[in-house]
Amino acid sequence: MGISEDIKQSHFKSEFNKALINIIYTNSWLNQTQIGFFKKFDVTTPQYNILRILRGQYPNPATVNLLIERMLDKSSNASRIVDKLEKKGLVERKQCSQDRRAVDVLITQKGLDLLSEIDGQMGEWENLMQNLSEDECATLNNLLDKLRVAPEATDQED
Repeated sequence: MGISEDIKQSHFKSEFNKALINIIYTNSWLNQTQIGFFKKFDVTTPQYNILRILRGQYPNPATVNLLIERMLDKSSNASRIVDKLEKKGLVERKQCSQDRRAVDVLITQKGLDLLSEIDGQMGEWENLMQNLSEDECATLNNLLDKLRVAPEATDQED
Protein backbone atom coordinates (compact mmCIF):
# COMPACT_ATOMS: atom_id res chain seq x y z
CA MET A 1 0.00 0.00 0.00
CA GLY A 2 1.07 3.57 -0.58
CA ILE A 3 0.62 6.57 1.68
CA SER A 4 -2.56 7.60 -0.16
CA GLU A 5 -4.22 4.29 0.61
CA ASP A 6 -2.82 4.06 4.14
CA ILE A 7 -4.20 7.39 5.28
CA LYS A 8 -7.11 7.48 2.81
CA GLN A 9 -6.05 10.77 1.22
CA SER A 10 -5.98 10.94 -2.56
CA HIS A 11 -4.78 14.49 -3.05
CA PHE A 12 -1.75 16.28 -1.61
CA LYS A 13 -0.71 19.92 -2.04
CA SER A 14 2.50 18.82 -3.74
CA GLU A 15 4.97 15.94 -3.91
CA PHE A 16 6.93 17.76 -1.17
CA ASN A 17 3.85 17.78 1.06
CA LYS A 18 3.20 14.11 0.29
CA ALA A 19 6.83 13.21 1.09
CA LEU A 20 6.68 15.02 4.45
CA ILE A 21 3.44 13.29 5.40
CA ASN A 22 4.89 9.97 4.24
CA ILE A 23 8.00 10.45 6.41
CA ILE A 24 5.91 11.35 9.46
CA TYR A 25 3.58 8.39 8.91
CA THR A 26 6.49 5.99 8.30
CA ASN A 27 8.27 7.25 11.42
CA SER A 28 5.18 6.50 13.49
CA TRP A 29 4.88 3.03 11.94
CA LEU A 30 8.55 2.27 12.63
CA ASN A 31 8.23 3.53 16.21
CA GLN A 32 5.23 1.31 16.90
CA THR A 33 6.90 -1.79 15.50
CA GLN A 34 10.09 -0.99 17.41
CA ILE A 35 8.15 -0.62 20.67
CA GLY A 36 6.68 -4.08 20.09
CA PHE A 37 10.09 -5.58 19.32
CA PHE A 38 11.78 -4.21 22.46
CA LYS A 39 8.83 -4.99 24.74
CA LYS A 40 9.81 -8.67 24.89
CA PHE A 41 13.19 -7.59 26.31
CA ASP A 42 11.53 -5.32 28.90
CA VAL A 43 13.23 -2.19 27.57
CA THR A 44 11.96 0.86 25.76
CA THR A 45 13.48 2.26 22.59
CA PRO A 46 15.22 5.13 24.47
CA GLN A 47 16.56 2.63 27.05
CA TYR A 48 17.95 0.49 24.23
CA ASN A 49 19.53 3.60 22.70
CA ILE A 50 21.28 4.45 26.00
CA LEU A 51 22.51 0.87 26.36
CA ARG A 52 23.90 0.92 22.81
CA ILE A 53 25.75 4.17 23.49
CA LEU A 54 27.18 2.78 26.72
CA ARG A 55 28.28 -0.42 24.99
CA GLY A 56 30.09 1.72 22.42
CA GLN A 57 31.90 3.50 25.25
CA TYR A 58 32.67 0.30 27.17
CA PRO A 59 34.87 -0.23 29.14
CA ASN A 60 34.91 3.54 29.58
CA PRO A 61 31.98 5.22 31.30
CA ALA A 62 29.87 8.03 29.84
CA THR A 63 28.48 11.16 31.38
CA VAL A 64 24.79 11.92 31.15
CA ASN A 65 25.70 14.89 28.92
CA LEU A 66 27.46 12.56 26.48
CA LEU A 67 24.37 10.33 26.44
CA ILE A 68 22.14 13.33 25.71
CA GLU A 69 24.40 14.41 22.83
CA ARG A 70 24.37 10.98 21.23
CA MET A 71 20.73 9.95 21.77
CA LEU A 72 18.56 9.48 18.69
CA ASP A 73 15.55 11.11 20.36
CA LYS A 74 16.76 14.47 21.65
CA SER A 75 13.55 14.98 23.63
CA SER A 76 14.21 11.95 25.85
CA ASN A 77 15.11 12.53 29.50
CA ALA A 78 18.46 10.75 29.75
CA SER A 79 18.73 11.05 33.55
CA ARG A 80 15.33 9.43 34.05
CA ILE A 81 16.17 6.67 31.57
CA VAL A 82 19.45 5.97 33.36
CA ASP A 83 17.51 5.77 36.66
CA LYS A 84 15.23 3.09 35.18
CA LEU A 85 18.14 1.15 33.69
CA GLU A 86 19.96 1.29 37.03
CA LYS A 87 16.91 -0.17 38.82
CA LYS A 88 16.98 -3.04 36.31
CA GLY A 89 20.68 -3.62 37.01
CA LEU A 90 21.65 -2.83 33.42
CA VAL A 91 23.81 0.21 34.25
CA GLU A 92 25.56 1.62 37.27
CA ARG A 93 26.46 5.13 38.30
CA LYS A 94 29.81 6.06 39.77
CA GLN A 95 31.30 9.34 40.88
CA CYS A 96 33.47 10.75 38.09
CA SER A 97 37.16 10.45 38.98
CA GLN A 98 38.04 13.74 37.22
CA ASP A 99 35.09 15.82 38.46
CA ARG A 100 33.53 14.92 41.79
CA ARG A 101 30.36 16.84 40.88
CA ALA A 102 29.79 14.70 37.79
CA VAL A 103 28.49 11.16 37.62
CA ASP A 104 29.71 8.49 35.24
CA VAL A 105 27.38 5.84 33.84
CA LEU A 106 28.72 2.41 32.97
CA ILE A 107 26.93 -0.53 31.39
CA THR A 108 26.92 -3.66 33.56
CA GLN A 109 27.56 -7.22 32.42
CA LYS A 110 23.80 -7.79 32.67
CA GLY A 111 23.33 -4.87 30.27
CA LEU A 112 25.92 -6.25 27.86
CA ASP A 113 24.26 -9.68 28.02
CA LEU A 114 20.87 -8.16 27.25
CA LEU A 115 22.29 -6.34 24.22
CA SER A 116 23.81 -9.60 22.99
CA GLU A 117 20.40 -11.25 23.29
CA ILE A 118 18.77 -8.37 21.40
CA ASP A 119 21.51 -8.48 18.74
CA GLY A 120 20.71 -12.16 18.21
CA GLN A 121 17.14 -11.26 17.29
CA MET A 122 17.81 -7.95 15.54
CA GLY A 123 17.24 -9.64 12.18
CA GLU A 124 13.55 -9.74 13.07
CA TRP A 125 13.56 -5.93 13.36
CA GLU A 126 15.69 -5.47 10.24
CA ASN A 127 13.24 -7.61 8.24
CA LEU A 128 11.03 -4.54 8.12
CA MET A 129 13.40 -3.32 5.43
CA GLN A 130 13.21 -6.52 3.37
CA ASN A 131 11.22 -4.80 0.61
CA LEU A 132 14.27 -2.64 -0.14
CA SER A 133 17.48 -3.76 -1.78
CA GLU A 134 20.91 -2.84 -0.38
CA ASP A 135 21.22 -0.17 -3.09
CA GLU A 136 17.77 1.22 -2.30
CA CYS A 137 18.70 1.42 1.39
CA ALA A 138 21.86 3.33 0.46
CA THR A 139 19.79 5.72 -1.66
CA LEU A 140 17.27 6.14 1.16
CA ASN A 141 20.09 6.87 3.63
CA ASN A 142 21.53 9.49 1.27
CA LEU A 143 18.14 11.13 0.77
CA LEU A 144 17.38 11.22 4.49
CA ASP A 145 20.83 12.67 5.22
CA LYS A 146 20.27 15.28 2.51
CA LEU A 147 16.86 16.14 3.97
CA ARG A 148 18.32 16.89 7.40
CA VAL A 149 20.70 19.50 6.02
CA ALA A 150 17.78 21.47 4.59
CA PRO A 151 17.23 24.94 6.02
CA GLU A 152 15.47 24.70 9.38
CA ALA A 153 11.81 25.57 9.36
CA THR A 154 10.62 28.21 11.76
CA ASP A 155 8.67 26.93 14.73
CA GLN A 156 4.97 27.38 14.20
CA GLU A 157 2.13 26.61 16.56
CA ASP A 158 -0.86 24.63 15.35
